[in-house]
Amino acid sequence: MGRYVLQRLLLAIPQLGIVSVILFVIMNNIGDPLAIQMSSQRPPTGAELQVMRRRMGLDKPIYLQYVYWLIGNDWTTVDVNGNGDPSTFIQGQRKGILRGDLGTSLTTHQPTQQRIAERLPNTLLLMLPTYAIILILAFALGTFSALHKYSAWDNALTSWAFIFYSMPVFFVSLAMIYIFSTAFHRWGLPYTPIAGMFEVGEEHTLPNLLRHMLLPVASLAIISAAGLNRYVRSSVLEVMNRDYVRTARAKGLRERYVFGIHVLKNAALPLITIVGLDLPFLLGGAVVTERIFAWPGMGQLFIESIGTADYPVLMGILMLIAVAVVVFQLLTDLTYSALDPRVRLAGARG
Repeated sequence: MGRYVLQRLLLAIPQLGIVSVILFVIMNNIGDPLAIQMSSQRPPTGAELQVMRRRMGLDKPIYLQYVYWLIGNDWTTVDVNGNGDPSTFIQGQRKGILRGDLGTSLTTHQPTQQRIAERLPNTLLLMLPTYAIILILAFALGTFSALHKYSAWDNALTSWAFIFYSMPVFFVSLAMIYIFSTAFHRWGLPYTPIAGMFEVGEEHTLPNLLRHMLLPVASLAIISAAGLNRYVRSSVLEVMNRDYVRTARAKGLRERYVFGIHVLKNAALPLITIVGLDLPFLLGGAVVTERIFAWPGMGQLFIESIGTADYPVLMGILMLIAVAVVVFQLLTDLTYSALDPRVRLAGARG
């Protein structure tokens, strides 16, 4: 197993290299950061624009910018005016992502690590409880539907799943805002806040935070649980018709034991892949939901960075997700091997 893990980690290195090249080229072509930043200010002169480009390293070819971003460029000296005057030289140090430096934001001039570190806890605070609720709802309702297939309850849950899974998240979010905030306030009922993590001047307490989390969590959970519920139902029904389940029943084992040990364990295997693919993207936040509810997380940061063409921050977020995908896929394979001996033996032979 150790050899298998080492092989996967070594294979991840060229994969992340290819991903980083593709992302770097795309992010560097989403717009001119200087043009966007100066659009609301006094238009710079040609000399000033040249100085700013040299300060940011944007005057270099894109392949050289990628090399600086990747491995750094120690103590580079730039003659910003091009006249050879030492008083106008600028010195700086680029460490590169391989040495733990994700670069500096082009808009706030803060380290990219700092900007991500400010928003990542807020995203995890929103997404982890949401995903836990999604898994509990989907597994409970999907299992219930499978055990009562073609019943009135199964038809009702199937209708709920198709209706909400077909709805875009922005529609569900806005509908919840209208009902539970605007309408409830008009009717004199307790209503929910719709923006941010806390109201201005409000104490930063857990009850206040939970009130602000209610609508974004519900918007995300109701849609995702509806889709995952169908996977759970199909997986449980498929396993219940397997030969080894019939054999266990023929041996006289209790139905509760058969269902808990033979059915649920094996029905969970296909879901591990889905969960393993979803978990890395929790780090990126919910872009639309965070935007609608003004939640200061990674999704909101990503939208803000796109608007200002702040590609160091964009690259930091995307590479964080890319690394998380590699790590969680490895954890998914290890979980597979723990639940299914056939996978473990195949991994040992490989």
